[in-house]
Amino acid sequence: AVVSTQSTGSLKLQKRLAASVMKCGRKKVWLDPNEASEISNANSRQNIKKLIKDGLIIKKPQTVHSRARCRKNREARRMGRHTGHGKRKGTANARMPEKVLWMRRMRVLRRLLKKYREDKKIDKHMYHELYVQSKGNIFKNKRVLMEHIHKKKSEAARSKALQEQADARRARSKATQERK
Repeated sequence: AVVSTQSTGSLKLQKRLAASVMKCGRKKVWLDPNEASEISNANSRQNIKKLIKDGLIIKKPQTVHSRARCRKNREARRMGRHTGHGKRKGTANARMPEKVLWMRRMRVLRRLLKKYREDKKIDKHMYHELYVQSKGNIFKNKRVLMEHIHKKKSEAARSKALQEQADARRARSKATQERK
């Protein structure tokens, strides 16, 4: 007696068809083991659709891929954990490029200079001088630049006051000379 392999054998065809019908992979297809004989009779997409409707073939749910552990780890990293020498793969420059740091610093300093020029705190000559100096790596950060500007302005004011005093003294001595 020749027994058809389809009735008792594998349900490879049905699994493939079901996967195609449900638009998923073969590993997501569940075939009811108690109804194997009925499922083995289905040899067309139409039959498979009917079995899916009846619930003999089901699309398995997505497996959980939790990010909880990842989130927890990221929070710890933000607090500075797990970032010692043993955890580093790239060079310091690969991890935080010098160029990026330079660009950030330049933008901060140039923004400050622009703001000061617009607010008339510095004139265009001083602006240009400081712009070139900041490009030449004179100022380490914004605070240093601000201190430099204040110092320069106070020096300029002082020299101007001294100049005015000298001029006044000169004018006074000239007037006394003329009187004599």
